[in-house]
Amino acid sequence: MSLTRLRSIPNRPSPPSDLYAFLLQTCLRTENVSAGRSIHAHVVKAGLHLGAYLVNNIINLYAKFGFFADAHHVFDGMPLKNAFSWNTLLSMYAKGGMIGRANKVFVEMPQRDSVSWTTMIVGLNMIGEFERAVVVFLEMVRSGVPPSQFTFTNVLSSCAALEALDVGRKVHSFVAKLGLSGVVTVANSLINMYGKSGDAETAKAVFDRMRLRSVSSWNSLISMFAQSGRMDLAQDQFDEMTDRNIVTWNAIIAGYNQNNLNQEALEFFSHMLKEQSVVPDTFTLTSALSACAFLGFLRVGKQIHSHMVRTEMPCHGQVGNALISMYSKSGGVEIARRVVEQTMASDLNVISFTALLEGYVKLGDLQPAREIFDLMNYRDVVAWTAMIVGYVQNGFNSEAMDLFRLMMDKGPKPNQYTLAAILSICSSLASLDHGKQIHCRAIRSTGLSVSVSNALITMYAKSGSITGAKTVFDQICQSNVTVSWTAMIIALAQHGLGEEAIVLFEKMISTGVRPDHITYVGVISACTHAGLVEKGRHYFQQMQTKYMIQPTQSHYSCMIDLLARAGLTQDAQEFIKMMPVEPDAIAWGSLLAACKVQKDADLAKVAAERLLAIDPDNSGAYSALANVYSACGRWDAAAKIWKLMKDKRVKKEQGFSWTHIKNKVHVFGVDDGLHPQRDAIYQMAAKLWKEIKKAGFVPDTQSVLHDIDEELKEQLLSHHSEKLAIAFGLISTPENTTLRIMKNLRVCNDCHSAIKFISKIVGREIIVRDATRFHHFRDGFCSCKDFW
Repeated sequence: MSLTRLRSIPNRPSPPSDLYAFLLQTCLRTENVSAGRSIHAHVVKAGLHLGAYLVNNIINLYAKFGFFADAHHVFDGMPLKNAFSWNTLLSMYAKGGMIGRANKVFVEMPQRDSVSWTTMIVGLNMIGEFERAVVVFLEMVRSGVPPSQFTFTNVLSSCAALEALDVGRKVHSFVAKLGLSGVVTVANSLINMYGKSGDAETAKAVFDRMRLRSVSSWNSLISMFAQSGRMDLAQDQFDEMTDRNIVTWNAIIAGYNQNNLNQEALEFFSHMLKEQSVVPDTFTLTSALSACAFLGFLRVGKQIHSHMVRTEMPCHGQVGNALISMYSKSGGVEIARRVVEQTMASDLNVISFTALLEGYVKLGDLQPAREIFDLMNYRDVVAWTAMIVGYVQNGFNSEAMDLFRLMMDKGPKPNQYTLAAILSICSSLASLDHGKQIHCRAIRSTGLSVSVSNALITMYAKSGSITGAKTVFDQICQSNVTVSWTAMIIALAQHGLGEEAIVLFEKMISTGVRPDHITYVGVISACTHAGLVEKGRHYFQQMQTKYMIQPTQSHYSCMIDLLARAGLTQDAQEFIKMMPVEPDAIAWGSLLAACKVQKDADLAKVAAERLLAIDPDNSGAYSALANVYSACGRWDAAAKIWKLMKDKRVKKEQGFSWTHIKNKVHVFGVDDGLHPQRDAIYQMAAKLWKEIKKAGFVPDTQSVLHDIDEELKEQLLSHHSEKLAIAFGLISTPENTTLRIMKNLRVCNDCHSAIKFISKIVGREIIVRDATRFHHFRDGFCSCKDFW
C-alpha cells in the first residue's frame, strides 16, 4: 500500500474504525510496516486511539513485525484493555522466545482464558521447556479453564518430547472426557505421543478408532513404526495409503536408512522419483545420500548430486553435509574436499567432518583434514577428538599431543574418548609422567569412566607401573565389564605375574563376569610367561567346552608359544599338525625363537621357511635362523643366511632402547656415540661392567652371534643399548628412584643377567620393557624368574 493512497482517504472527522482495522490488517498481510505506522498516526490524529478494537490491531501489527517495544508502549497507553489485548501482548513475548517477559504479563493478567494458558504452553514448548509446559497445563486444569484442541496438541507434543507416557495417558483421559478424541489434529498428536513414548500398541489403537484420518495420521503411524525398528509394519501402512505426500515418502525412506536397511531406502527413493506428483526435498536427498554413504555407492551418490545441481538445490546445511559424508565414505574424498571449499567449511557439521577425516585417514594423508579442521567455525569436543584420534591411528603421536594441548588451552573440555586416545599415546611411548597428568585431568574434568579407567590400566602397565594399574583396577573391580578384568589380567601377564593373573581370572569367573576370547588370550599368555603348561592346556579346553568360544588364530599362537617356551618343541609341532587353520607369522616366530634355546637347527629351518612364506620381508626370520646356526657353531650356514638376507635387500631391524628423563625421550643404539653426554655415559657403563664382574657376573659371550675374539665380544656386550640407557639413567636421576627402560627387541641373555647384578649393586629397581614383556629387576632378581 502506498502513502499516496493513504493520503487519498477522505479526511472525515470520525472515519469508521473498521476501515482503519482493515487497512492495518492489509499492511500486515502485505508486510508493509511503514504504511502501518502511517495508519497508526492517522488513528491518533483522528482521536480513535482510545478504542480497544482498533488499538488491538495496532498492537498486533507491531508484535507481528517484531517491534516489541512499540507494541508494549501502545498497550500501556490503552485506557481499557480487554482479553484480546492481554493475549496479543502475551503471544508476542511467548512466541518471540522471551518467556520471562511472557510470564510477567501472564501473572499480571486480570483474567486468563484458554488462549492465555495455551499461549504460555506454546511458548514454553518453543524454547524446549517441556516439563514447565506440562506443569502449566496441569495448573490450567486445576484453575477450571477448559483446554481447547490446540491446547491438547501442544501439551501432547511436550509429553512426546519428554517421553512422559504416564502424563500423556492422563492428558488422553482429558481428551476423551471433553469429547475431542475424534478431532484429527488431537488424534494425530496422541499417535505421535504414544509412538515416541514407546507404546506402539496404543498408538495403533488410536489410529484404528479414527473415523476421519488425514495424511498426517498415516505419516505419524509410519514414523512411529520406523522409529521403533518395525519397518515391516511401516511399509504395511505405506502400502495402504492412497494419498501420499512428500512427508510420507521421507518417513519411509528415512526409516529404512535409520534402521540400516539402506538398499531398501534407495529402492523407495527410486520409486518416489517415478511419481510425477512428488518432488524430493532436502530431507529426502539427505536420507538417500546417507544410504549411499553406508553402502559405498559412489555412482548413485554422484547421480543424486547431479540432480541437486540440475534443480539448483542449495548445497548447504544437512543435505550438504550428507553429500560430503557420502563422497568421503565412498572413496571420493577429493570431491568431498571440493564440496567443502564451495560451501564453506563453517557450514560443515561434526558428522561430515568425521567422515571426511576418515577418508583422509584411509589415504594416510591428514594434512588436508587438519586444514579443514582449522577452518571450521564451530568445533565441538567430537570434532577435536576425531582429529586427535586420526593422528593417533596414523602414528602421528607428537601432532596428537600438540593438538590436545591446544584443546586444553582454547578448545572444549575433553571427553572420555579424547582422554582414552591420549592415554593410548602415553602407553605406546611408555610415558608415565604424561600418563599421570592425564589421570589427574580425567579425575578433575570427566571422572573415571570405564573406557578411561581401562586406558589408564593399560597406560600404567605399559609404562612399567603395575602398582598404578592395580590401583586403578581396584577402584572399578566391582564392575562387571569384561574389558576391565581382561586389561588387568593382560597387564599382570606382561609383568611376569602369571600366578596373580590366574588368581584374578578365577576371581573374575567366580564373580560372574563372563570372559571373552581376548580374556583367554590374556590368561593363556600368563601361563606362557610363568611356564604353567598344564594350566594353559586346561584354559584352552575350558574356553571351548564351558564358554563355547571357538579358538582364533591368537589362541593357537598362544598355545604354540606356551609349548615352545617350555622347551616342548615336539608337542608344539604336534599341536600345529592338529590345528584346523594354518599357523600365522606369530606362531612360527614363537617356534623359531624356541629353536635357538633348544639349538634345534633343523626345526628352525622349517619354521623360518614357513614364516618367510607368510612374510617374505620379515628380517626377524633371517636373523633368528642365523642366530640358531651361530648358537650351534655353524658359522658358514649363518653367513649364508646373512648373505641371502643382503641379496634380497631385507633390512635387519636395529635394536634400540629409550628412557624418559624430565619429560624428554633419550634413545640409544648399540655402541651409541651420538648422545651429548656420551663420555659420562660410557664412563658409568665401564664402571658398572667392572663392578658386576667383581660381584660374580660372567659375560654370556654366546649372546654375541659373530665369529670374533672374546675380548671384542665383551666390549660389544657392555655397550648394548639397554646397558647404555641404564648408565644414562643412573647419572641423570636421584638415588633410590626407579629406572624405566624400553627396548624394541627382546632383551638378550647377557643383558638380563647383567641387569640383575646392576640392580643389586646400585640398590635400585630397574624395570625393562622389551618386545614381549616386562622385567622388574630388584636386589639381584628378576620378576620373570629367568623364564622368558
